[in-house]
Amino acid sequence: MKRAVIIVIDSCGIGAMEDCREYNDVPECNTLKNVCEFNNGLDLPNLARLGLGKIQHFKGVEDVSNPIGQYGTLIEKSKGKDTTTGHWEIMGQVLDKPFATFPDGFPDELIEKFIEETGCGGVLANCPASGTAIIEKLNDEHHATKFPIVYTSADSVFQIALDTDMIPLETLYKWCEIARKILDDGGYNVSRVIARPYKIIDGKPTRISKDRRDYSMVPKHTLLNDVKEKGGRVIGIGKIEDIFSKSGITHAIHTGSNKEGLELTLKAIRNQLPLEDIAYEKNKSYADFDIIFTNLVDTDMLFGHRNDAKGYGNALEEIDRYMSDILSSLNEDDLLIVTADHGCDPTVEGTDHTREKVFLLMYNKQIQPKNLGTITGFDCIANFIKDWIF
Repeated sequence: MKRAVIIVIDSCGIGAMEDCREYNDVPECNTLKNVCEFNNGLDLPNLARLGLGKIQHFKGVEDVSNPIGQYGTLIEKSKGKDTTTGHWEIMGQVLDKPFATFPDGFPDELIEKFIEETGCGGVLANCPASGTAIIEKLNDEHHATKFPIVYTSADSVFQIALDTDMIPLETLYKWCEIARKILDDGGYNVSRVIARPYKIIDGKPTRISKDRRDYSMVPKHTLLNDVKEKGGRVIGIGKIEDIFSKSGITHAIHTGSNKEGLELTLKAIRNQLPLEDIAYEKNKSYADFDIIFTNLVDTDMLFGHRNDAKGYGNALEEIDRYMSDILSSLNEDDLLIVTADHGCDPTVEGTDHTREKVFLLMYNKQIQPKNLGTITGFDCIANFIKDWIF
């Protein structure tokens, strides 16, 4: 069976793109390099074996003389610096028009329609904000009014936060579905509606990662659709099914942490994942090719956006430790791809994504190791996979 295993380390960019200033980013942005420097070097021996240290100098990452993989640098074609744009381009859909952003908050008519159709009574915030900061700031008012906290960022996102001990999680999801429909029907071109549930834990508002959901626009057509239409399986681990709005996905399972995502990926590679339990269609037979597609979001959500370079470094070392078992579990017909979707440099001012190039590491037991150089277009990954499995 031909399989492609794609692991996206969310936000692990490797240097500002030439147009970074158009996105209010500084040329000094380099998420991986700066995280390595901040931590006085990171221990990433397995990623180094794949060739990471040969792409550029990352403190602590060995430039091994004989890497086992192919390695290179990717420059994004699409306009944007967000998860949806990056993942869609990885799977072959390049955006000519960037998603809309709302630096002054959402228009009054949009908010009024949201309040009317949800019956929520009103909203708090309606401005760009750090999620953890805005929840802490408005938690008391949220409890007093029971109004949801609606906010955005430098990315194209409509985020809804609420305390699920006060308002049920199912209500939050319903409100997100309503927001998604309003945005689509109104032609607002907003990439994602994000459910941001939280609870009060030890007296502090704390977001619940495992219950987060993303409601994305639907991509036109990607490699995932090709694989599904030809009868193959597409197994989404983490928020993959949300990013692609289920389009082209045959099996999906959400995760509450990188650790869970890595363990599930390992189980999928070892054919130990109970696929029937996470299939969209039960009792269906599939062709002999798979895509296992994993998003590891902690680097972005927990550490990049919170300017926590120490935590970011720890998360990368955890990923590398799992990479040892992942590499040893691959068979002759498996192609492993490790990459990122954008940057989120925790060492520079601000808490937003950063417009960055990303690394590409590619491995198969029979692959000829080589330097792929710099490639324009994350969509080269879709082409590599298409050549591999079809």
